Amino acid sequence: MPLDLSLSSGATPPARSPAGSASGGEVVRDVSLSNFMAEVIEASKRQVVVVDFWATWCGPCKQLGPALEKVVRSYKGAVRLAKIDIDRNQEIAQQMGVQSVPSVFAFAQGRPVDGFAGALPESQIKSWLDRIVKAVGGALGGEAGDEAAQIEAALKQANEYLALGDAEAAQELFEHIVQADPVHPSAWAGVLRALAAQGKVAQARKLLESAPPEVAKDKAMAAARAAIELAEQAAQGAGAIGELETKLAENTSDPQVRFDLAMALYAAGRREETVDHLLEIVRKNRAWNEEAARKQLVKLFEAFGPTDPLTISTRKRLSSIMFS
Repeated sequence: MPLDLSLSSGATPPARSPAGSASGGEVVRDVSLSNFMAEVIEASKRQVVVVDFWATWCGPCKQLGPALEKVVRSYKGAVRLAKIDIDRNQEIAQQMGVQSVPSVFAFAQGRPVDGFAGALPESQIKSWLDRIVKAVGGALGGEAGDEAAQIEAALKQANEYLALGDAEAAQELFEHIVQADPVHPSAWAGVLRALAAQGKVAQARKLLESAPPEVAKDKAMAAARAAIELAEQAAQGAGAIGELETKLAENTSDPQVRFDLAMALYAAGRREETVDHLLEIVRKNRAWNEEAARKQLVKLFEAFGPTDPLTISTRKRLSSIMFS
């Protein structure tokens, strides 16, 4: 949910939160329109900032507030909490799309990365924030540990999102890594793969062309190029799954129809069925169309990545067929 950063100053003075927050070096801050940029946007470039939208008349807010503060303080300065009274700061609430209170958002690298609404118990808040801190690297300025380790942890999380089919979340996290390291080839490749997985092929192509030279020639980008090419090819058969399934049912020995169906399924995000059909072509006629099915599987392995569970299992199945 992008926030319009052109918010003007001149808002009402910050209000006291129900728990009463301090100023200065405290990790819990009262925030208004006048200090939102400094306390949330800029601060989140150094550490995770949790933003709590609350109101004096909100009962659940009084339950959530102390639990949030306790969890944030447990990070010993690596995370800070910004408390915003929506009645005094309606413009910020509107920009963030807040529809009810309490509403909580986590910011990192100047952008919201996750959030929830309602009063959660302390244990769930801790699990939620642990996941975010691990993903984005905690205190980005170095308070939470080695930056390289933080980036690797975030990269692993982003790849997991992509493998689970949450390409949008993966893209956002890969983009955070690129912001921290503008020439990180695996992060660049991740952004491109995530865009391709969402069918945003033109955007991916344009971004690929703008990649820094040292990134463009890195071997990690091979997976991105493969993902883009697959997405372009799959787009041709998108929406034709039903028709192709009917044709295949009429003639199960037609490798071209099965191949086209596999790519249509890939366009729909149905990866397991995609590889099943391609493996079936290889099993029945591996030489068909100059080994097109096997070559397509190899391209899929590049796009999925070598550690993707589907890559690992499909490689084993392909080897079993090839050497049987």
